[in-house]
Amino acid sequence: MGKKVTVGAAVIGGAAVCAAAAFIVRCRMQQNSNPVSKSGDIVKELEEHCATPVSKLKQIADAMTVEMHAGLASEGGSKLKMLITYVDNLPTRDEQGVYYALDLGGTNFRVLRVQLAGKSGIEYKEFAEVSIPPQLMVGTPEALFDYIAAELNKFISSESEKFRHPSGRQRELGFTFSFPVLQLSIDSGTLIRWTKGFSIQDMVGRDVVAELTKAMDRQGVDMRVSALVNDTVGTLAGGKYDNKDVAVAVILGTGSNAAYVERAQAIPKWHGPHPKSGEMVINMEWGNFKSSHLPLTEYDNTLDAESLNPGEQIFEKMISGMYLGELLRRVLYRMANEVALFGDTVPPKLKTHFILRTPEMSAMHHDTSPDLNVVGDKLKDILEISNTSLSTRKTVVEICNILATRGARLAAAGILGILKKTGRDSFRDGELPNTVIAMDGGLYEHYSEYRNCLENTLNELVGEKLAKHVKLILSNDGSGIGAALLAACHSQYI
Repeated sequence: MGKKVTVGAAVIGGAAVCAAAAFIVRCRMQQNSNPVSKSGDIVKELEEHCATPVSKLKQIADAMTVEMHAGLASEGGSKLKMLITYVDNLPTRDEQGVYYALDLGGTNFRVLRVQLAGKSGIEYKEFAEVSIPPQLMVGTPEALFDYIAAELNKFISSESEKFRHPSGRQRELGFTFSFPVLQLSIDSGTLIRWTKGFSIQDMVGRDVVAELTKAMDRQGVDMRVSALVNDTVGTLAGGKYDNKDVAVAVILGTGSNAAYVERAQAIPKWHGPHPKSGEMVINMEWGNFKSSHLPLTEYDNTLDAESLNPGEQIFEKMISGMYLGELLRRVLYRMANEVALFGDTVPPKLKTHFILRTPEMSAMHHDTSPDLNVVGDKLKDILEISNTSLSTRKTVVEICNILATRGARLAAAGILGILKKTGRDSFRDGELPNTVIAMDGGLYEHYSEYRNCLENTLNELVGEKLAKHVKLILSNDGSGIGAALLAACHSQYI
């Protein structure tokens, strides 16, 4: 009897194991039986979560305006820093003479000179690019700035005769320093922290203009830093020089930021005397904007949680070139994992964070070949995924479109927020003001699907009448020419 029970139990147990195994296999077969249908569900879900109807975009624009007001009212009052730049004059095209720029923002720096000829504009320009030896990026402040000043000296000594610098006048420089700085005046600011591979701890808390000035003195360079600027403010200056109606600048590149011209009396946290112009350029640092209206997905949330700055730069992580390719990778990884988009195994390279860059995403998105050969080549070259079907390639393009469209439409909503804050979305004295927005950055310049979507969305948001008075223009090299123009605007000789 005991034996029968044991055998019976074994048979029943074996049957249960087989049934369980069959159930698991059946589940897997069901899960992967129709990967096209399943992948379609994931794409549809992504599209729904990334949706940016006009009503939502207007809510986001209103939230941006509210945050702008809060940031101007008090320090730390908003996720938007709304930094006072001390730039109270922008180019008028009356500027004349030779001015210089120093652009330090990475492992290279540029020195540049321009000959300004009043209404005729920029007569001549020259620049040189110099690599920074790695040891100077982690050495002493003196060693770094002495090296820069020595290169500046070489650049000045090679100046050709076509650059007519008046004798008896000190040369003047606009200094673009693309690291976090607490600006104290138009020509001073203390370093908050290094980024981009620099780590000179003795420099933190010191005035970057004072350090450069001391180095120039040591190297025998008779030059004054007349403006310390950020690249977005430089873009605004460069744009204004070319077009008097420029009032806003937006950078859409690896990162994203915006700057605009504000009425001085609309800045409650400004306690100094009001500038003669009555205006002040504000550096928004809009990448840090955050709102409950933003259409965040699970991919955004995990990207943010695993980033070096969780909870920060949420807007930038949704719209800028640094992150769009990575968001695409995360969607593709989920689809490879859950619906075998690329076959039975998940391609190992697809697990590597930031392996898909936005330029590659752009190339795939712009593929117009009948078989989407560019998509196939990119998947093969970057992710080592061969022999993808046309339907898989179409899915990849569809995801590119969803993510780029969301980013571009959110950027347009941000611009609308600035137009609302400055009253440029409505009639003034019975007329609509002309507003030109100076745009810079590789994402805007080279990702034409993104750029076209942004421009179309802005027109949609402002309406037909106002759209005739709002224009976006590409304004290159704010960190170079823009800085030199700001040196001219803030010259000691005017």
